[in-house]
Amino acid sequence: MGLMAARKGWVDMSKGNTFENDFLKLIFTATAIANIADNAAASPLTSLYVSLHTADPGEAGDQTTSEATYTSYARVAVARSGSGWTVTGNSVSPAAEIAFPAATGGTNTITHFGVGTASAGAGKLLYSGTVSPNISVSSGVTPKLTTATAITED
Repeated sequence: MGLMAARKGWVDMSKGNTFENDFLKLIFTATAIANIADNAAASPLTSLYVSLHTADPGEAGDQTTSEATYTSYARVAVARSGSGWTVTGNSVSPAAEIAFPAATGGTNTITHFGVGTASAGAGKLLYSGTVSPNISVSSGVTPKLTTATAITED
């Protein structure tokens, strides 16, 4: 019985608010967390890649899971810096609108976005979230994520 209670305690843990903010800054703006983590790898990522999805890629998915397929679609690189992302109050948002290539053919209904590590292929999906309202993509439509798009740690 005591072991079960201890295990449950681990499941219900959460990060402290200050660390949540620090963690988002480490991932999105390459800001070190003093005495814990830094960005001193031999070749750290300088950009994160934002993707569009037609369904929730889920926690087990990668950047290709349910990824948009309209003609001319491509992921968008966003600088891993304060000029690419804004982190405040345990939440991160793009510092500027993210515009994807305009559709030149095909159709998709975009329901989710992702942030990952690769410009193409099955990159590591770091975060995903819903797009509301959904974006109906057809020829001539340029899908965009605004600065109101947010990822929150809690």
